[in-house]
Amino acid sequence: MRRYRILFAFISLLLPTTLCAQLPRTNAFHEKYQLQEVVVMSRHNIRAPLSTVGSPVNRITPHKWINWTAPAGELSLRGGIMETTMGQFFRQWVVSEKLLSDNYIPIGDEIYFYTNSLQRTFATGKYFSAGFLPYANVTINRKYNESKMDPLFTPQFTKMTKEYKRKVERSMNAMGGKEGYKSLMRRVEPQLQLMATITDIYRSPACTEGDTCRFFYEDTNVRIVKGDEPRMEGGYTLANSTADALILQYYEMEDSVAAAFGYKLTPEQWRQFGEIKGVYDDVLFTTHIAAVNLAYPLVKRIYEELNNNERKFVFLCGHDSNLASLRGALDMLIPHTMGTPEPHTPIGSKYVFEKWTDGKDVFVAVNLVYPSAGQLRNKTELTLTSKPVILPITFQHLTPNADGLYTLNSLNEFLLATMKEYQDLDDE
Repeated sequence: MRRYRILFAFISLLLPTTLCAQLPRTNAFHEKYQLQEVVVMSRHNIRAPLSTVGSPVNRITPHKWINWTAPAGELSLRGGIMETTMGQFFRQWVVSEKLLSDNYIPIGDEIYFYTNSLQRTFATGKYFSAGFLPYANVTINRKYNESKMDPLFTPQFTKMTKEYKRKVERSMNAMGGKEGYKSLMRRVEPQLQLMATITDIYRSPACTEGDTCRFFYEDTNVRIVKGDEPRMEGGYTLANSTADALILQYYEMEDSVAAAFGYKLTPEQWRQFGEIKGVYDDVLFTTHIAAVNLAYPLVKRIYEELNNNERKFVFLCGHDSNLASLRGALDMLIPHTMGTPEPHTPIGSKYVFEKWTDGKDVFVAVNLVYPSAGQLRNKTELTLTSKPVILPITFQHLTPNADGLYTLNSLNEFLLATMKEYQDLDDE
């Protein structure tokens, strides 16, 4: 069975994105429904790694990492280009749906952009808006200056008791069965070994100077504290940061062999680095009991935007941790991603909430939209005929109609119930 699973993963990375594209919809669909509003919750596009010169990630390889077009943690030039073309795709789509006219000039706050204050999220909003409304002077709203996180986009515990903390810890451990979440890390040992080979960790400064000659996880623990994000401490943090840097380097470089320090990797092997990152994100952000706390501000904001009849288009931009915690809080069922090393929230990915009406009732569809690795690396223009990857998102506790839509009323009830879970949490 493992052989067939690997074969499927390899084939899925090669599939044309048009096979999974859901937008625009069919003529029969448009005979019944009219698009009213779009709410986008986006992850930023390609950024430079968070690591700087002399950091552990730089010390685990004798090879030289790419010279990035941006400082550590900031949006790269390629990331800006690709977010602009993503905005152009959304522009073509909403014009084709008659939600907006071409070269539309917004009135009041009917078009609203709000991002985290960090450069990579704010710049993502800027570039998207340039492609989306090139003739308009769109304001990208933010709360703070560049170096400060906005609470809306900070997946932090704002309520905490000793009992709640124990429940979160038990839930995180349950992800790995009887042996706890470290068993998830044990399962990616082959992936860690591949990464050790690619980085040549055995000849690295970290190894020759006696720090480590392998990627390890045995000492890893999760830190859960009120007023902070859940954080991993220990060896697996280095593995996650290294996998992140490798994947970003792969996105940024057209020469995939150079991106892998001279190794010719298959798409499935690149996917293995995403699986290392996936363990990190899943453990920290996706257990439901933790996520209702971490994602509460965003759940509330999405609810408010979907019920703001003055809006036509909303763009919110944060981080992969925001998408991961929303997935956990709302029990989203997201199909196996394709065309990307990242299993759940690829770089530049978006949860797209589409609000439709049939003239009597209001409905919502939700899609995951992201550029494939090939589109990023080739700087592919995204259009209605050359679409990004678009995958339908469903909810474990909601039933769609025959057209794949949820009534706004049922989604509202679900979002309110999720918010109540947070409101009912005790706090010391």
